[in-house]
Amino acid sequence: MSPEPNSSGSRKPEGPSPDQILRQVAPYLTLGIQLAAGIVIFFLIGWWLDTRYDTSPTFKLIGLCVGSIGGLIKFLKSAVEFGNKEKSP
Repeated sequence: MSPEPNSSGSRKPEGPSPDQILRQVAPYLTLGIQLAAGIVIFFLIGWWLDTRYDTSPTFKLIGLCVGSIGGLIKFLKSAVEFGNKEKSP
């Protein structure tokens, strides 16, 4: 079943193509990955320091806190930046 012809006579569906939609959504998809990566990387650094200096779980907790705070700050900055780009013409 093909779409009905539009006003120009073509049978292409109106609206953005899937490629255009993906390009618009892609920056937002990376936000969650950035947040998770920051937390995991700092936790792993803390785990490495704990195994090296036998201080478990001190550096793991510090790494988890630093990664969470840093990741959240980066997440919020990126979200605000994307929001500002969307508002400007």
